[in-house]
Amino acid sequence: MRCSASLLKFGCVLGNLPNPLGLFSASAPSKISRMNLAYDSQGLIPAIVQDAATGAVLMVAWMNAESLRLTQEKGEAVFWSRSRGELWHKGATSGNVMRVKLIRVDCDGDTLLLIVDPAGPACHTGERSCFYRSLAEFQAASEGD
Repeated sequence: MRCSASLLKFGCVLGNLPNPLGLFSASAPSKISRMNLAYDSQGLIPAIVQDAATGAVLMVAWMNAESLRLTQEKGEAVFWSRSRGELWHKGATSGNVMRVKLIRVDCDGDTLLLIVDPAGPACHTGERSCFYRSLAEFQAASEGD
């Protein structure tokens, strides 16, 4: 796979491997599970989700150790729902799963970046990204309520 211009500004991270770093193979050791990730006091770590094809940020969610393990096993994004207090396999109901191509960790080990191939819209509103409006648009809409 060649890097698109939008990915080049973020650094091309996908390469030509069908399974980068062996993250989804049960037989391959997982580099992430052995890392000392900095979970918060509730055992959660933020996960930024980015579209592999466009580089667009699709959403931000939370993961715990179990959701990270399941994501690595399934090759699809699984998060922790803070509002429901349960694991959440993104797209299990809607069909809008996110096939994870690569998981990156920031320099402090306290944030994950999931680079995904989304099967549909990321946002529950039906928008492609949860970041579909500017702050000004959000504030204007809030003032109208």
